[in-house]
Amino acid sequence: KGLPLAYNKDMQEDKECVFDSIDTISMSLPILTKMLETMTINKEVMYKSASGGFTNATDAADYLVKKGMPFRDAHKVIGELVHYGLTHNKNLEDLTLEEYKSIHTLFDDTIYTDISLKACVSQREVIGGPSSKTVSLHLNWAKLYLNG
Repeated sequence: KGLPLAYNKDMQEDKECVFDSIDTISMSLPILTKMLETMTINKEVMYKSASGGFTNATDAADYLVKKGMPFRDAHKVIGELVHYGLTHNKNLEDLTLEEYKSIHTLFDDTIYTDISLKACVSQREVIGGPSSKTVSLHLNWAKLYLNG
């Protein structure tokens, strides 16, 4: 009622993706469950995989912002650092303090603390973030939901 003539037929097509998603999840959950039951976690490999690759570039920019630099300028400086790292085959945590200072004088030895993997993870206290506090909160919500 109130829809233009034949428009209601279009309304049938908008749910197809929802049903496809339900079918995919229904097939995937048993496989995921079996995988989780049998998998082993290698923390060293996980840490090595999570390190590097400039995943801490935003944290390096935040470091400069905390030192008083506008973010747009910090973004440019970190872009130069990433380019330097790529051309010299180094990650941000592998650069020497002299290499940092050659790009900008605001850097000091505290940069290494701020861009460490532990700091990068623990500082992300947002919904869905990886910090221990956030993960614990979400686990508690899941337990409450499961226990009714």
